[in-house]
Amino acid sequence: MKKIKLFSLVIIVMALFSCNQKKEDTYHEVSVFNYDPEEAKELMEKHCYLCHSPIAAEEEGRIAPPMVAIKARYIDKEGYTREEFIQHVSDFVANPTDDKALMYGAVRKFGVMPKQVFPDSAAMKIAAYMFDYRIEQPNWFKEHWQGHGNDNWEQTGKEFVAKEKEKTFEDIGLEYALGTKKVLGKNLMGTIQRDGTEKALTFCNHEAIPLTDSMSVHYNAKIKRVSDKNRNPNNKANVEELKYIEQFKKDLAGKKEVKPIVVEEGEQVHFYYPIPTNTMCLQCHGKPDAIKPEVAKKIKELYPNDLAVGYGENEVRGIWSIVFDKK
Repeated sequence: MKKIKLFSLVIIVMALFSCNQKKEDTYHEVSVFNYDPEEAKELMEKHCYLCHSPIAAEEEGRIAPPMVAIKARYIDKEGYTREEFIQHVSDFVANPTDDKALMYGAVRKFGVMPKQVFPDSAAMKIAAYMFDYRIEQPNWFKEHWQGHGNDNWEQTGKEFVAKEKEKTFEDIGLEYALGTKKVLGKNLMGTIQRDGTEKALTFCNHEAIPLTDSMSVHYNAKIKRVSDKNRNPNNKANVEELKYIEQFKKDLAGKKEVKPIVVEEGEQVHFYYPIPTNTMCLQCHGKPDAIKPEVAKKIKELYPNDLAVGYGENEVRGIWSIVFDKK
């Protein structure tokens, strides 16, 4: 009997040691984590600012808290160390849930962020950058934060000084794609939050192409969103675009880093970039049995010949197809 008890005690100690060792190893990996701050800043602007905009008004136009609010809550209020902050942000982004969130008010107001797939270590790079550097904050935020009992608040971190570099055609194409995505996404997600998914379908039906066209005028470029499984007939991909859609699908399935495709033709540039799905997209584009009946009914009403369902997370829903002059 004593031998059994002793054996049990050894197993428990080993299990506890194993768990602690795993946690220590994880934090050790984070503590020695190196990254390029320029790349991390670009990743944050590309993947986070669509929802966590630093320029949206305090009450109107916001669909999620600004990134600086996340930083202030976890670092200044909760006292997270650099290692803890990077680890927590990475874990939350990998699988956002209510029980992991500390931004209780934001979750009540905006809901839990949709799950989306980030490139390898991107979330860690973004979190490290947020901890190490001062990030862009809305004009109203300091007063807002101090109004919640955080007197004399100043954002922590170093000042980031960007390197001077000439924009490439890839940079320009991404600017146009992400700028248009921000306008469409803000309006779409705002409609979902206020009025629900069915109203968002009506918004897409009436406003998505006109908004995209307005951004074409803004950037003096031809901007389209196209797909091999289109919902709106005006978003049907041509032969050339189909070729790039297949290439992006292969890259995403093979877990390769997905980069824009830039093709120069005379005095023009053709730019292609994938539009991947996340959990929010699947409300209207997921597997048929996962789409709510009332939403499926609305899709059929607005798009009788719809092809744009059957997707899972992180699949290529379509691509940005943009043409602009070299200037």
